[in-house]
Amino acid sequence: MTAQQVLKEFEKLGSESTRKTLLRHGAREPLFGVKIGDMQKLRRQIKVDHQLALDLFDTCNYDAMYFAHLIADDARMTKKDLRKWVKNAYGASLAGTVVPAVASGSPHGPALALEWMDAKSDTTAAAGWNTFSHIISVQADDDLNIPGLKKLIKRAEKEIKKAGNETRYAMNNFVIACGCFVAPLFETALKAAEKIGHVEIDHGDTACQTPFAPDYIRKVEKMGRIGKKKKSAKC
Repeated sequence: MTAQQVLKEFEKLGSESTRKTLLRHGAREPLFGVKIGDMQKLRRQIKVDHQLALDLFDTCNYDAMYFAHLIADDARMTKKDLRKWVKNAYGASLAGTVVPAVASGSPHGPALALEWMDAKSDTTAAAGWNTFSHIISVQADDDLNIPGLKKLIKRAEKEIKKAGNETRYAMNNFVIACGCFVAPLFETALKAAEKIGHVEIDHGDTACQTPFAPDYIRKVEKMGRIGKKKKSAKC
């Protein structure tokens, strides 16, 4: 399929109610309002088509940009590609899911995440923290830089209250991810979460709420799921 063929398919699948919901959550025009469930059907048909993914992201259509990460070949993403994607990830799920999920599966994920975390752009900095959250959600603990992650937890603890809105949310999620997905970081993350306390986030005109990290981590502990990894960073 070509990018234009995918866009025509999305135009058929889009709904006004989904479009309005996505706009409230930070998406921008142009978009058709395609449900992720409908995207998954097309994803199963296409599977992986890296060039199509790049072409779709370049359309700047929100639905197409989201779908692009589902069919991208993460290992083939270059630093140039990922920097281009993060530059155009204006918010919503683009900086929270799309770019981090693909970056986490590329060889450049950790290095670019650290680069992005120092960016002046709130959205780009958030993408950096989100990338690490995606990395640790799927990689085996033995493959992770545990000392480096401990330093990042301390950094989040120190900087979160002064960070931008999107970055605060990403930092809070990062601490939660460390406590839930990485068994050796459970205690460190929980202590940091308790010191951080409640994090104020402006979610706009949505019903979204900011998770209270200590409670979230303890809930996962009670479920006996600390250290349980996800099968994929993409959803």
